[in-house]
Amino acid sequence: MLKWLVAAIILIPAIEMWGIIRVGHAIGGWATFGLILLTGFAGAQLARLEGRKAIAEVKLHLQSGKPPGHAMLNGICVLVGGLLLLMPGFFTDIVGITLLFPLTRPFYRMMIYRWLENKMRSGSITIWRR
Repeated sequence: MLKWLVAAIILIPAIEMWGIIRVGHAIGGWATFGLILLTGFAGAQLARLEGRKAIAEVKLHLQSGKPPGHAMLNGICVLVGGLLLLMPGFFTDIVGITLLFPLTRPFYRMMIYRWLENKMRSGSITIWRR
């Protein structure tokens, strides 16, 4: 896990810088800077809107006595998508938008669900009930 974290800390900024430089050469430095700011502000607004929907869905499930499993996974996707959109860069923005967009979010939700299921089956993650 640590080696993946270190690789992500090194590779993601390097890829983002490469993308920013490429876009800067194609459309100019100020336009690239404006585009980065625009995606950051638009991403924050979209994350706020989708986050409110996710919280309302969790509350609805809890009030009706249902377990909020999928609603919680939606919330995790919205949180991660919002964080990715606030990071400067185009590749993280693409992933962040797809995490926030309701039509593509089920793909990520299923990936997270399978990852959690595999971790629980292998014993890496344990859930205690009282």
